[in-house]
Amino acid sequence: MKSFLKQNVSPESLITLFSQAPVAMCLLIGDDLIIESANSQILELWGRDSSVVGKPLFQVLPEIKSQGFVEIFDNVYYKGEIFKGNKLPIFLEKFGNLEEHFFDFIYSPVYNDERKIIGVSVVATEVTDQVISERKLIESEYKFEDLIKNSDYSTAIYRSEDLHIELANDLMLKTWGKDSSVIGKKLEDALPELEGQPFVGILKDIFKTGKTYTATEDKVDLIVDGILQTYYFNFSYKPLKNQSGEVYAIHNMAVNVTDLVKARKEIQQREEKFRDLADSMPQFVWTCNRKGKLTYMNDSWYRYTGFDREEDPSEGVRRVIHPKVYEKVLVVWEESLRTGNPFEMEYQFLDPKNPDVYRWFLGRAVPTFDGDGNIKQWIGTFTDIDDFKQLQTQKDNFLGIASHELKTPLTSLKIYTQFIEKNLVRQSDLKNAKVARKMDDQIDLLTNLISDLLDVTKIQNGKIQLNESEFDFDQLAEEIVAEQQMTARHRIILRPTEVGKVFADRHRISQVMSNLISNAVKYSPDADEVIVSTQLIGNNVKFCVKDFGIGIPKDKQNKIFEQYYRVSGSKEHTISGLGLGLYISSEIIKRTGGRIYVSSNEEKGSDFCFEIPKSKNVQQNA
Repeated sequence: MKSFLKQNVSPESLITLFSQAPVAMCLLIGDDLIIESANSQILELWGRDSSVVGKPLFQVLPEIKSQGFVEIFDNVYYKGEIFKGNKLPIFLEKFGNLEEHFFDFIYSPVYNDERKIIGVSVVATEVTDQVISERKLIESEYKFEDLIKNSDYSTAIYRSEDLHIELANDLMLKTWGKDSSVIGKKLEDALPELEGQPFVGILKDIFKTGKTYTATEDKVDLIVDGILQTYYFNFSYKPLKNQSGEVYAIHNMAVNVTDLVKARKEIQQREEKFRDLADSMPQFVWTCNRKGKLTYMNDSWYRYTGFDREEDPSEGVRRVIHPKVYEKVLVVWEESLRTGNPFEMEYQFLDPKNPDVYRWFLGRAVPTFDGDGNIKQWIGTFTDIDDFKQLQTQKDNFLGIASHELKTPLTSLKIYTQFIEKNLVRQSDLKNAKVARKMDDQIDLLTNLISDLLDVTKIQNGKIQLNESEFDFDQLAEEIVAEQQMTARHRIILRPTEVGKVFADRHRISQVMSNLISNAVKYSPDADEVIVSTQLIGNNVKFCVKDFGIGIPKDKQNKIFEQYYRVSGSKEHTISGLGLGLYISSEIIKRTGGRIYVSSNEEKGSDFCFEIPKSKNVQQNA
C-alpha cells in the first residue's frame, strides 16, 4: 500500500486532500512542533489565519501551554503514544477574548520511512455547543428535580410504560404511606393495593394517547400505617415528551382533599337530616342565601300551595302573600338583610283550597354565621296563626263587651261609695269613712284597668281615634306632674324647657305622660325621686321620665312595648298591672306621628322618652 501511494499519489494531492477534509486538521513537524500545514477548519477553531503556518504551535497558541499540552505533545512526539481527548475543555484566546471551548480530538505520531517520529498529526472537532446544551439540560433536570422535591404538592415522575418511579417527593411518599425505598420500583410493586383500581391502567394508556388526565376529588384506597384507608385527591397525570413527540415519562401532581370531602359529606348528611326534620314539621320551613334568595322550601309548603318544585320559591311566595302587604314585607325583610337583625312579621297567605280566603301566618327568620362572623344563610319559618288570630279577635271582642258592660255598674258603685263616705264623715265615723275612701281608690284602679282593656280592643280593631287640637304642652306637663305627685311617695322633679303650643290629642298625650310617670314610680320602689324633663328639638317635642329603679335587661328592651309584656325580675310579684300601659302609649305615640323608646341599665334605672311633632303642617312641608 505504501509503495502504491508513493508511486501513484503525489504529495500535492495529499496536501489538497488534507486541506479539504471536513474536519479540523493540522500537521506539526519537529521538536518545536512547527505548523507544517493547517486546513481552514482548524484555523477557524484557533481563531487564526494562514500566516501561522511555519510557526511553532506554542508561539501561535501560547495560552494552551499552561493547560497541560506540553506534556501531552511530549508523550505523542517522544513516546509515540496516541492521545484522544473527549469533550476536553480548552481556553483559547480568540479575537482578544480568552474563552472556554470543548473539543473531541486525536493527536497521533507521524513517522518517516525509517519509522522515526518526525511530527504530530492533529484531528479535532469542536463540541462546545453540545457540551453547553448538555450542561443546560443537566441544570434544568437538577432544577426540575429540586422543584419537585420542594413542591407544596405531592409530586412524582413515572418513566417508561412499566411505570418505574423515577422520582417522588416527601409529600408523595407520605401520601402513599411509603419511604424512599420505593423509588426505582414499578408503581404496581410499590403500591400493590392499586390492583383493581383504575390508576395504573390510566397511566399506561397515557403513553399511547399522549393526553393529560385530570381528576377532581377522586377516591383512592391506599395502605397507610398498615391499614387500607380511603382518601380523596385532586390530581393530574401530565405526559412528558421528547423532541420527537414521544412520551417518555409522566408527571403526577396530587392534592389531598380528603378532609374537605369528608367535611362536605358530613355537612350534606346534616343537611339531609335537617331537611328530613323540616319536611316532618307542620310549619313551612325555608332557607335562603345571605342575599335573600330562597334556596329551599319544605314539603309542607308544597303540600299547602300545590306549587311545582321547579318553580322559583320567591315567585311562589309573591303569589300567595296578600298583595296589599307584599311591598311592606319586602321593606322589613330588606332591612333585616342589611342589618343582620332577625326578621319577624305577621301577614296573610292565600288559601289555595279557598281562593277568596286569606289565612294569617307568622313569618320569622334568623341568620346563621360562618367562622368569620359573616352571614352564611337565613333559616326561616311560616307558621299558620289564623286560628290564634280568630281566638284573639274573639278575646278582644269579649274584652270590649265585658269592659263596656262593667263600666256602668262601676260608675254606679263609685257613686254609692262616695255617698257612703260622705254620710260616714257627717256621722263622725272617720274610721269607716277611711275604709270607704279606700274602696273608692280601688274602684278608680279597676276603672283604669278596664279603660286600658277598652283601649287595647280599640287599637286591635283600628277604632282608636285621636281628637287633635292645639294646646299648651308646658301647662299639660305641669298638671300631670302635680296629679301624679298627689299619690306618689317619690319626689317628682320637673325640669322643663319652654315648648309652647302643640297640635295633638291632649287627652291621649296626658294618658302617655301619666303612664310613664306612674311606671317610673312603680318600678323604682327603693328610690326617692323621679325626674321629668321636656325639650324642643326642631319641630319635635321630647318628653322624658328618668327613674332609678330595677332597670330592664338589654335582651328585654325591644319587647317592653309589646302587648301584655311585663318586665321579669326578683320583685316582679310586688308590681301590679296587666302589661298594657306601655303598649297603649306606644300605639298612641305612633298614631300621633312620633316615636317612643327606652334606655336602661339593669339595677340602675331607666329613661323612657317619646317625641312627637310640634306642628303637623311643618312636618308635612318638610
